[in-house]
Amino acid sequence: MLHCLSYQAALHRANIDALDAVTRKCTMQKTTQELLATKRFRVVQHQWTSPTGEPLQRESIQHPGAVTIIPMLTSNSVCLIRNHRIAVDETLIELPAGTREPAEQPQNTALRELQEETGYRAGSMEPLADFYLSPGILNERMFVFVATDLSAGPTALEPEEEIETLITDWDDAIAMTIDGRIRDAKTIAALHLYDRRRRDTSDTRS
Repeated sequence: MLHCLSYQAALHRANIDALDAVTRKCTMQKTTQELLATKRFRVVQHQWTSPTGEPLQRESIQHPGAVTIIPMLTSNSVCLIRNHRIAVDETLIELPAGTREPAEQPQNTALRELQEETGYRAGSMEPLADFYLSPGILNERMFVFVATDLSAGPTALEPEEEIETLITDWDDAIAMTIDGRIRDAKTIAALHLYDRRRRDTSDTRS
């Protein structure tokens, strides 16, 4: 009987401790101060108190989210771009991509950015995956789409954009992610995610 009561008391204590932990987490008062606002993102400082009462703060970049598009011209050829990136002052090989407008659906962003950067219009825009690019400092969520049934047209580049298309076969695109010709993280991730999908589909058919 004593053992049973001890067990129940321990369980009750554990439940209280768990509830206290949740309560402490939920009642931590967080404040946010904007440090910088730009056209595409905001830099903010978060301030809060730890469960032990220690004041904490951290800065982060708040971003509306973005899309990456894999434009498949045929079952074995993809349209990449050469894109000069001012942040690293290099021209990188990437997939077309772009930032969402406020409240814009990711698929609509993908359709718009594909046309603006490559000139291609997509008859089909299929969602593939989404992921956070660098959640330690940035809340940008990247949505990946596969574009097919493409038709060519004019581009609509922004004044600061220096972009040209690069059409390559699929195997070479994957090789570029391995040998270092492609160093853009979202492009590497998206291409390998879709490559796995292609291999899984191929295995199912065989």
